[in-house]
Amino acid sequence: MTRQLLTAALTAALALPAAAQTDPSDWDAVTAAADGQTVYWHAWGGSTTTNDFIAWVGEQAAAQGVTLEHVKLSDTADAVGAVLAEKQAGNDDDGSVDLIWINGANFAAMKEAELLFGPWAEDLPNWSLVDVEGKTVTTDFTVPTEGYESPWAMAQVVFIYDSARLPDPPDSAQEILNFATQNPGRFTFPQPPDFLGTTFLKQMLIDLLADPSVLQEPVGADYEIVTAPFWAFMDALTPTLWRQGRAYPQTGPRQLQLMNDGEIDLAISFSPGEASTAIANYELPETARTTVLTKGTLGNASFLAIPYNSAAKEGAMVVANIILSPAAQLRAQDPDVLGYGTVLAMDKLSEEGRAAFAALDLGPATLSPAELGQAQPEPHPSWAERLAADWVARYGVAQ
Repeated sequence: MTRQLLTAALTAALALPAAAQTDPSDWDAVTAAADGQTVYWHAWGGSTTTNDFIAWVGEQAAAQGVTLEHVKLSDTADAVGAVLAEKQAGNDDDGSVDLIWINGANFAAMKEAELLFGPWAEDLPNWSLVDVEGKTVTTDFTVPTEGYESPWAMAQVVFIYDSARLPDPPDSAQEILNFATQNPGRFTFPQPPDFLGTTFLKQMLIDLLADPSVLQEPVGADYEIVTAPFWAFMDALTPTLWRQGRAYPQTGPRQLQLMNDGEIDLAISFSPGEASTAIANYELPETARTTVLTKGTLGNASFLAIPYNSAAKEGAMVVANIILSPAAQLRAQDPDVLGYGTVLAMDKLSEEGRAAFAALDLGPATLSPAELGQAQPEPHPSWAERLAADWVARYGVAQ
């Protein structure tokens, strides 16, 4: 099922209200009901480091009586489609999906179709530690979360480069085009509609617009006018890419492998700590570094959502609460593990907790918060869908 058909089907679905099996605000009742449950967490499975972190979360969940099973996805839409299929089949109580790593368009579509359980996120005990003032954790691609999803990691676009071959990295869309033109074949990005590939399209559009605030509203009749400079940019960039734009890496990890193999000099990432983690895992050269664009780069949170028909809602809430714990957040931020930014507010932690985060060595390629600068807000989800579909129509190559 294509993303467009999936969105249309979700919007048309006659969803039932998502009723709680246990009141999320009664945490003792939640943990009692969770004991013995198995939670099927549908999450991207394309990264060994992510898979290892989820396995560690499973160990913590097991100590609380919850079995965590990682259902590895290549596309979040697959999990959303499974929930929709169960809805259409009348399975409203015993769904196969208990927890989804979700963002943007998929969250918006499920929320609109009332296919999500909730609200629950703000009742988690560890929600009190979340930085709700300083981080984008209560909206998801402009859509208010309203307690229907819980944040678990902060991300911001950075560009990874090999400083041994590229000492002065580009700092704007135009500079990226200049670099690619002067160094044919030395830049690429994951193939849209891959999430990271679509992120590159959004980032370039934002950087090329004089006023990107127009992207906070749904795509309108002025789409062609707004995107005209972007498509002119892509027309010029595409033939300069790795393999002349006739082939693309399918994923972010494959893109980094190209850099490690010396085939490209510049790559996009949505994790400021990914380069340091990759260096630690011998997946990038020690000369790899990261940079951002002068006008700022996209930033958002990764979220967890619980489908309306999950058979283990309580266990899913326990898992989400574990992930918001200082121990889990510290582990996720460690560049030797994931290198993800924390969603917690340092001033809400204990002195010991703050000291642990302060002592964490973020690694040689990780920019400080000050160096990351101001994050650009995500566009409305309709922009990502339209850009990815139009890119495929214009430049798409066979998978």
